[in-house]
Amino acid sequence: MKRIAVLTSGGDCSGMNAAIRAVVRAGLSSQLEVIGIQKGYQGLIERHYEQLTTKSVSSMLQRGGTFLQSARCPAMLEEAGQRQAMDTLRELKIDGLVVIGGDGSLRGALSLNRRGIPVVAIPASIDNDIPFTDMSLGVDTALNNIIHAVDNLKDTASSHDRTFVVETMGRNCGYLALVAGIACGAEYALIPEAPHNLDRICEHLLQRFREGRDNSIIMVAEGAGKAADIAAQIKDRIGFETRIMVLGHYQRGGSPSSFDRLLAARFGVAAVEALLAGATGTMLGLACGAMVQTALEQVNTHGTRPIDTTLMTLAGTLGI
Repeated sequence: MKRIAVLTSGGDCSGMNAAIRAVVRAGLSSQLEVIGIQKGYQGLIERHYEQLTTKSVSSMLQRGGTFLQSARCPAMLEEAGQRQAMDTLRELKIDGLVVIGGDGSLRGALSLNRRGIPVVAIPASIDNDIPFTDMSLGVDTALNNIIHAVDNLKDTASSHDRTFVVETMGRNCGYLALVAGIACGAEYALIPEAPHNLDRICEHLLQRFREGRDNSIIMVAEGAGKAADIAAQIKDRIGFETRIMVLGHYQRGGSPSSFDRLLAARFGVAAVEALLAGATGTMLGLACGAMVQTALEQVNTHGTRPIDTTLMTLAGTLGI
């Protein structure tokens, strides 16, 4: 193996730059050339790339997002797009590919591996819904962003006797809302994995008001409902002054946490080592603190990672 490539695909997250940096440094230390594919699979199809050096990744460790940039690429779902991507890899004489991204990126990685290119994937998604890894890259930073925002919001909530409904990302996975709710001391965390009864919630809010506790934080995962709809229903039922905060893409940015920096370094080095050892069509994962590999075929057919039921039990015990 003489030359490898690395790309970031799908939604960005903090830690991607740190992972690219680790791939580059590990590759160069093993006398490999490293090519960076710009704008994900779209860049691979359109032949946008650059040779990466230690200078290329200098001062990237603390930066959020991805300096290689990312893009959605519907063309990778089609055979013609996959052929074009493989043509670029052959043209560049790429012996192995590292893909950093979420579930859609993993499907693209599998399609290229089936066409003959050795691929090792790094799970990167703030949703933490990728199976066969305890934690995906970017999750910890997103949680820290949410917690920082909600901690600030609680000051305003207590000053103005208000209920705030905070909407987090996560698609159909409630991990961010649930864990942030536990860490922030929210009154409720509404997630798609568990049904909620808004009438019961409103009754509890009224009881809190009678006890002199006149401000509340309700976390809601986007897959469980919209903050604006829930806030409107609360106001209609009990007349509380209710405000919303939709965190949106704020969650995905910012300097990566120390956990994500270390995880990115481990993932990046392990990806290069796996390619050098002959691995192909595999995804790295974190399992009980150790690096593990799972076949991309298995990852892509398993479905989303279920939420940890012990977290739901913990939230219930804490009255969330």
